[in-house]
Amino acid sequence: MTTRRMMVLSAICLLCSPSFTAAGEPDRLSDEPPKPLLQRDTLTDNWFGLGRELEERGITLGLSVTQIYQNNVRGAASTHRHSGRYAGSWDLEFDVEPARLLKMPALAGGRIYLLAEGSWSNGIGDSSVGNIFGVNDDAGGDRSIDVTELWYEHQLMGGKVRLRIGKIDLTGGFECRGCPASFDCNAFANDETTRFLNGALVNNPTIPFPDNGLGVMLHVEPVEWLYFTAGVADANADARETGFNTIFTGDDRFLSIYEMGVTPRLPSPNGLLQGAYRVGFWMDSGPVERTDANGSERDNMGLYLSLDQMFFKETADVDDSQGLGVFFRCGFADSELNEIKAAYSAGMQYQGLIPGRDDDVLAVGFATGALSAQAGHTHNNETVVETYYNIQLAPWLHLAPSAQVVFNPGGERNVSDAVILGLRLQMQF
Repeated sequence: MTTRRMMVLSAICLLCSPSFTAAGEPDRLSDEPPKPLLQRDTLTDNWFGLGRELEERGITLGLSVTQIYQNNVRGAASTHRHSGRYAGSWDLEFDVEPARLLKMPALAGGRIYLLAEGSWSNGIGDSSVGNIFGVNDDAGGDRSIDVTELWYEHQLMGGKVRLRIGKIDLTGGFECRGCPASFDCNAFANDETTRFLNGALVNNPTIPFPDNGLGVMLHVEPVEWLYFTAGVADANADARETGFNTIFTGDDRFLSIYEMGVTPRLPSPNGLLQGAYRVGFWMDSGPVERTDANGSERDNMGLYLSLDQMFFKETADVDDSQGLGVFFRCGFADSELNEIKAAYSAGMQYQGLIPGRDDDVLAVGFATGALSAQAGHTHNNETVVETYYNIQLAPWLHLAPSAQVVFNPGGERNVSDAVILGLRLQMQF
């Protein structure tokens, strides 16, 4: 998508929300006075007041745009190719509570969620780096608009039981005690639009998560700090399709995944330190091609862990997240059916490290994947180190320079290590 098309998209979003006065300023649809531009949570101050009125009726609307520039400055496949250096995406979200919208208490506990996405460019991973993990997990190719999620969720027993069904994303599940949960989530390494960009620091590379497709998830919290989640989804899914044309046609494949987690709060001089400790198991019903290219087998399986823990808080304010957090992931899979047989990642983030910059985030992450000897690689692993500094220019505007060093790109001995520099701009409308 060109810059001009992005400007047009932004203008349409602004013009369609409120009416505009002759002076070019939008008429506010709320009695609340507008906030100063750099103090707003969103650029439009929640759609110039319309958003607050919609929320009272049970509708939440959000639009964000992420733009990324990356350049391979040393090593790997090529440092001269310009293809994919500029990439980005946009996300349009609708969240509806039918009970409030229709004023029908009998529908209480229900929720409808829709996510429409668009993107431009495949990034520099294939053209310049050639690595296995991918250096830009946000890059989704040239897509104008696709409905990538559309599901219904119902809560029972005061939210202790939640059932979700429809077109789902298995990597973006539920929350337990405010912590991201189910599946392979992580508080410090799970969002390519605001945190790490390398794919191995977004999700565990040993888990063969399918594209968004038809599925069902069940989440249970018997007590406040403990949860169990199970999910089943179409392993042949294509996020650009409805899902009905792949779920029961050809070789039926389903990925089932199960996770248990605890969310303890550890005492400290400045209050409780939140953590989340998750363990999971997955199974792909197959058929899956063998790594030695000698046929296929069914019932591919694996195990994983995902842990994060706040390690230090600067203040005792429960709403202040300044401080140090750490994370760790690992996963294991059958080397005869999976290119990456084991993966490990770890890192830290510090919010508010520089005095006066309380919302900025500095993070460093390390990830390595052990490669199957049967997959034909000349090196037994690929490893990456990534760091970024996310600068909050305004609550709705973030700028994050980043750097990645990829060792043994593609698991090949004859390819030199790569250094990738990048810059990400993220906006909430």
